[in-house]
Amino acid sequence: MRDFRKRKTLQDLFNKKTESLPSEINMNTMSSDLSEMEQQLKKLFENCSDFVIRPVYVMDKVKILLIYIDGLIDTNMLDEVFLKPMLFERRPQGLEEVSSLGQVIEQKLIAITQVQNVSKLSELADGILKANIGVVIDGETKAMLAGLPGFEKRSIEEPATEVTIRGPKEGFTESLRTNTTLLRRRIRSTKLKLESFTIGELSKTDVVIAYIEGIATDSLLKEVRLRIERIRLDALMGSEMLEEFIEDVPYSPFPQIQNTERPDILVANLLEGRVGIIVDNTPFVLVVPMTFWSGLQAADDYYERFIYTTFIRFIRFTLFNISLFLPSLYVALSTFHPKLIPTSLLFSVAAAREGVPFPAIIEALMMEFVFEGLREAGVRLPKAIGSAVSIVGALVIGQAAVQAGIVSAPMVIVVATTGIASFSIPRYNFGTSIRVIRFIMLILAGIFGLYGIVLGFIALHIHLVCLRSFGIPYFSPVAPQIPADLKDVIVRLPRWTLNKRPTFLAGKDKIRFPKGQKPK
Repeated sequence: MRDFRKRKTLQDLFNKKTESLPSEINMNTMSSDLSEMEQQLKKLFENCSDFVIRPVYVMDKVKILLIYIDGLIDTNMLDEVFLKPMLFERRPQGLEEVSSLGQVIEQKLIAITQVQNVSKLSELADGILKANIGVVIDGETKAMLAGLPGFEKRSIEEPATEVTIRGPKEGFTESLRTNTTLLRRRIRSTKLKLESFTIGELSKTDVVIAYIEGIATDSLLKEVRLRIERIRLDALMGSEMLEEFIEDVPYSPFPQIQNTERPDILVANLLEGRVGIIVDNTPFVLVVPMTFWSGLQAADDYYERFIYTTFIRFIRFTLFNISLFLPSLYVALSTFHPKLIPTSLLFSVAAAREGVPFPAIIEALMMEFVFEGLREAGVRLPKAIGSAVSIVGALVIGQAAVQAGIVSAPMVIVVATTGIASFSIPRYNFGTSIRVIRFIMLILAGIFGLYGIVLGFIALHIHLVCLRSFGIPYFSPVAPQIPADLKDVIVRLPRWTLNKRPTFLAGKDKIRFPKGQKPK
C-alpha cells in the first residue's frame, strides 16, 4: 500500500512537471513560428485587457502580427502608416533584392523614422510597453519596434511652484521627451549630453542625466552615475523617490538635492557645472549638487537689475532669520531675560500676558501648531476655498483666542510675522526644513533661554559646515571661503563681472565670457 502511494505521488510530480514545461516562456529568444509567438505573447500578457494583437497579410501571402497596447499608441496614425501600406496586394516597385520580408516592411511599407530590430522576446515586450508597435513576421526570428506614441499628456504650462514676473512661462511636464526638448531649445550644442538609465523591475522608468561636457567635472558625473546605477527597486514613481536613494545625509532636515519645474533654472545650473536628473512621469527635475545659498535664490534674481536683486536678497535673508529665530527670541526674553526688553515694551507685554494661563513656551507651541495646521489646510483644500479658509481661520482663531484670554496679543503678532517671513523662502523643501528647526529652537529657548538659542545656533552651523552634497561642501563658497565665488551669494554683482563659473563646481571650462564687457 505504501509503495502504491509512493508511486502515485511520484507520478503526480512527473505529470505536474511535464505540464509546466510548455507554459514556460524563453524571454531570450524568439520563435520563427508565428502561431507559437502569438501564444507566447498572449501568455505573457495574460489578463491584460488593453493588449491587442492584429493579424495582417502582406502581399496576400505572408502573415504578420501587429502588437500594441491600446491607449499608448496613436490608432489613427496606425491606420495611415501601417495598415494601408501593408494591405497592398503586390510587391512595392523599385525595391532592390532583399533577404527578408522584414527589410521590405522597414524600407518601403513603414513611414516611421524610429524603427528598431529586436531578437529577444523580453526586448519586444519592453518596447511594446513603452508605446511602440511590435511587428512580428512569420518565418523570421527577429521583430521590429516602431515608435508611434499617442497617449494623453499635459501641455507646457507655467510652473505653479516657481512663479516669476519677468522670466519665461514654460515649465517641465510629465513627458520625458518634452523635458529634454525644452533643454535642447535653450542649449543648441552637442556638448549638452543626455545619458539614459532605466530603473525599476516593474515600472522600467526612464531616467536621464543632463550635463554639459567640459563644464561638469568628471568626478561629479562618476558619482551621479554610481548612485543611480546601484538603485534596485520594483518601481520608481517619481523624482522625489529617487532623491531619497541618492542624497548624502538622509537624516538631515536640509535638502541636499534641489528640484525645479523651470527649464531656465536647470539650464543656468548646468552652465555652472551642476548635473540635472530628469525622471519620466514627473515634472520636477533634480539638480545636484545643492548648496545652502541655492535654497535662498529665486528665479527673479536673474531677471531683474542687480541693484534691485541685491536689495531683495538682503530683505530675504533678514526674513529668513526672522522666521527661524523670532518665536524663540520672544520666549527666551519674556521668560528668562525680561531685563533685556525696553521698559515701556515690557509693561505692554506684561499687561497683555496678565490673564494668560499658560507659560510663553506652551503659548508659542500652541500658536505655531495652529498656524502650521492652517497652512497645510490651505494647501490640501481646493484652490477656490483653500486661501479663504486659511485667511479666515487665522483671523477668527487669533481674535477669538486673544479675547478668550488663551493667548496674548504679542504672541499672535510674533507667530503671524514669523509665518509671513517664512513665505519669503523661494524653495518649498528648504522652507520646510526651517519650519522643523524653528520648533527645535523654540524648545531650546523655553528650557535654557538665550543660552539654548546660542547652543542651537552653534549646532546648526556645525551641521551645515559638515554637510555635503555629492561631495561638495553645503556651505560653499562661504565655508570653505572662496572669495572669487562670492559675487553671487548674498549680493549679486552685475553680469559683466560674473565672467567665471563657480570654482567649486566647474570643470575644465571655467570661463563664461571674456572680460572687458562693462558698458561704456
